[in-house]
Amino acid sequence: QVQLGESGGGLVQAGGSLRLSCVGSGRTFSSYTISWFRQAPGKERDFVAAIIWTGGSTDYADSVKGRFTISRENAKNTVYLQMHSLKPEDTAVYYCAARLGSIFHNPGRYNYWGQGTQVTVSS
Repeated sequence: QVQLGESGGGLVQAGGSLRLSCVGSGRTFSSYTISWFRQAPGKERDFVAAIIWTGGSTDYADSVKGRFTISRENAKNTVYLQMHSLKPEDTAVYYCAARLGSIFHNPGRYNYWGQGTQVTVSS
């Protein structure tokens, strides 16, 4: 079992950058694939990015490719989401989620979730 907590959200102008962190508890954190999802008001929770437990493979939603980078430091039980060139449409609550095994874009395939962190991008 793993517990997750996100931080790093905030208010930023369009074109700016933020780095989100997802810190996990437990000695088995390094065994989990970690994904970031986001949910805007009135919309579904959408896949943003993911990193396999080894760190050797990543995946991104088309809408963030070239702007967002996911990475992990297993020694710190932390996964990062570096976000550049932010747009107003990136505004959402960002969640990290964990599962054992492969990357999935379906949030229903993830067993553990953080509480979320708000990202607001002003135009």
